[in-house]
Amino acid sequence: MKLDWSPDFPVTSELLSLMQVAADRAMQAEGISFPCAASVRLCNDAAIRALNASHRGLDQATDVLSFPAVSWPKGKTAGQAPHLLRKMYDPESDACFLGDVVISLDHVRAQAREYGHSEAREAAYLLVHSLCHLMGYDHMNEEEKAVMREKEEAILADAGLAREAGDCPIQDKALLALAREAMSRSYSPYSRYPVGAALHATDGRVFLGCNIENASFGATICAERTAMVKAVSEGARSFDVIAIATRDTPGWPCGICRQFMSEFAPNLRVLVTWGDGSHVEESTLGKILPHQFELKGKEQ
Repeated sequence: MKLDWSPDFPVTSELLSLMQVAADRAMQAEGISFPCAASVRLCNDAAIRALNASHRGLDQATDVLSFPAVSWPKGKTAGQAPHLLRKMYDPESDACFLGDVVISLDHVRAQAREYGHSEAREAAYLLVHSLCHLMGYDHMNEEEKAVMREKEEAILADAGLAREAGDCPIQDKALLALAREAMSRSYSPYSRYPVGAALHATDGRVFLGCNIENASFGATICAERTAMVKAVSEGARSFDVIAIATRDTPGWPCGICRQFMSEFAPNLRVLVTWGDGSHVEESTLGKILPHQFELKGKEQ
């Protein structure tokens, strides 16, 4: 699915990538196989309050607003009336326009704390909730609410963001999907071997990386090191899992990356996926680097 992002202030590529994964799963769950698009504005409470007052007559901030482009027949959703969605084809984006979404990141942060899960999960949930509205779902009564809620949770589970008791960590499935997303940004004109990585810090943050090659081959940076350098430069020092995605063959970390990652996470779980994502293998950094190089007297 094509998302036209309009953030009012800087947001991380990791958050946008995770929301993209959730949006793609929403389209798949609805059975929509042709390209669709939506505009997504990320703002604060003041901005969404003004929109809520202007469009709904409610002078208060809310978490998300949805503005569908299609008027669905009563009881019908996009998957049941694809011909209506096809009428919204936009040649400029080469996709059928679903509508507009506005999400308050102030509400994302507050509700994540309230419900005891990550901000990433809350942002992905609000996007999925809004996309369900754009596809014709609603919650005006208890029956509609139950149907929509079941749909939302199924989508989030497929994206690796299922709700768990008291918490919702980013799960392996989501990390693998993020690694594949990161792979799409690889700069690999020489090897033609794109690699993406998604590194999960124990504080809940996720950092993405791709391989960036150079005409002077020794200057090439692997995806795993790109992700970890980003993480350490942002203050993260503790990591528990990394997902690595490649196109055709398993892409286990090279020796330099294994040593580099062992500096911060000698017991790191390593997930490797390739092809269409159905192939996944798992190991630990300790197993694939049994004798890491260490200097005694390192400051903790």
